[in-house]
Amino acid sequence: MERTIVHIDLDAFFVSVERLKDPGLNNKPVIVGGGKRGVVASCSYEARKFGVHSAMPVQRAVSLCPEAILVSGNSSDYSYYSNVITEIIDEKAPLYQKSSIDEFYLDLTGMDKVIGAYKWATELRKEIIKKTGLPISFGMSINKMVAKITTGFAKPNGQKHVERADVQDFLDPLVVKKIPGIGEKTTFALNALDIFTIKDLRNTPESLLVNHFGNQGYFLLKKARGEDNSPVIQHNERKSISTESTFEEDSRDLKKMEVYLTAMVLKLCYRLRKKGLYPETLTVKVRYADFSTFSKQTKIDRLIDERSLTPLAKKLFYMLYDKKSLIRLIGVRLGDLNNNAVQLGLFDEQNNTTQYDNLTKSMDKIREKYGESTITKASAFHKK
Repeated sequence: MERTIVHIDLDAFFVSVERLKDPGLNNKPVIVGGGKRGVVASCSYEARKFGVHSAMPVQRAVSLCPEAILVSGNSSDYSYYSNVITEIIDEKAPLYQKSSIDEFYLDLTGMDKVIGAYKWATELRKEIIKKTGLPISFGMSINKMVAKITTGFAKPNGQKHVERADVQDFLDPLVVKKIPGIGEKTTFALNALDIFTIKDLRNTPESLLVNHFGNQGYFLLKKARGEDNSPVIQHNERKSISTESTFEEDSRDLKKMEVYLTAMVLKLCYRLRKKGLYPETLTVKVRYADFSTFSKQTKIDRLIDERSLTPLAKKLFYMLYDKKSLIRLIGVRLGDLNNNAVQLGLFDEQNNTTQYDNLTKSMDKIREKYGESTITKASAFHKK
């Protein structure tokens, strides 16, 4: 059966997250890196026009683009958004692989019999953009290699499909460096043999390639022909669970915020009890009316329970709260999930001796039968 593979890439991911936090960075050359003695972790398209690229020494990048704004970056923020996107994909995709913090492969083989795979991928992309505000691109084709190359032509913030009949015509004019896995050293060696494009590589005798590159020569020729049988390896490691709410109108109603936070914590705790999972971190996110977005994270004590998680979430919220600004969205995440059954009294099914635990179990049974929103605690209601 012909495969249908989608490659998803978050455009200039670290820069895009920094722009969510500070919209003043929009449309400006931005470099995310570890200080002037470090290397570039990510750079905006505006900076790339000056020759700046990832892994370049920051000093060199700044000399190429003196106007660039240098941001040190925050790995916890990047992990947060990566996990949000992973959850969205996890809920939708039949088979997916998370290849890095900002890249995914989806295997949609056979989906065209039920619903158009390209249409499905388009809707997924729209949902990710809507829920995160981050630009995202995808490429669709017959295998992982061609899909990844296709994504490069979909950027920035776009999508592209290369069908089987068009694969070779699409690949042939591209320089050999476009093939994933071919770096500077191999490119230089190929160029020395007058091999500059993928078509040049495809037309090179196999014996010549094997003579110069050993067994790698066989693989180079296969890649030039658009062949790649590598599978999409299912991503099984779900390290977090989250929920968020966007208000119909921007608000600074603190009672409303507390009610929403309470409801979110209860909702997430119920989901984790169902799965027998236990969190080690709690994160609260706030997005303001100007779309600037901030988050705070804390470790959770091993013996903390649901009644303590809610005030802890509120504490994080107030650390983020700016009383001068209207709030557009709030979110809660429970992260670093594991199945260590001794971790939380709250989630522990064996801890059923107290009235509170019995009440929680009874409420869970009602939710199981009639849905998550059927029953909740009074503290999760908002009185107008």
